Amino acid sequence: MMEAEQVRELLLQSLEHERGSVDVYQIAIKCARRDDLKDEWERRIFDTRERELLLTEVCRKLGINPEHMTCGREVSKHLGAALSSAMELAHESGQLKTAQLIAAECVTLAETTTHSNWQLLAQCARHSAEDEKDVLAAAVGAVEDEVHKHYYRAHGWQRELHLQALGIQAILPPPEEREEVMTPLSAAHVEQGRQSDSLGSQRSS
Repeated sequence: MMEAEQVRELLLQSLEHERGSVDVYQIAIKCARRDDLKDEWERRIFDTRERELLLTEVCRKLGINPEHMTCGREVSKHLGAALSSAMELAHESGQLKTAQLIAAECVTLAETTTHSNWQLLAQCARHSAEDEKDVLAAAVGAVEDEVHKHYYRAHGWQRELHLQALGIQAILPPPEEREEVMTPLSAAHVEQGRQSDSLGSQRSS
């Protein structure tokens, strides 16, 4: 049987993370030098706010005060603020390329937590009692594909921007965006293709 208190904690931490992620994206946009990257991150703000509203509604339907602060939620809030602070520091340095790279890293960290939270909520939906199951399953079903897509896109942008900074041939926008990567299998296919491209470039040089 699932621990009801821990499900409540997960929901509150997930809600706090989505709120913090809005700030992460807003500051990341300030650090972005590429217009297509700015457009990508601007779209993510809208999606993140929608998930925040969705989780707020889930909490209310399950009788949870969406503003209740727990120790875990407080930590989640501080982690989001730390990502924002790191990007602000990079932006204020005036080193634009470095700031963009750090922003990509911070966005990837935020999306990794988002992905993990929703995967855990999906598991909760499978193991909950009937009424709670319906509420959680509907919420997960509404955003599951979106969360997967954002997770792999964030990793793709981070990888390709780092390759470009290292002077290695990069694909921008990343292939995860062009190929709509949403599963580990399709992500592995992209990674295999990137490795083949790198080997081919080495042989021809």
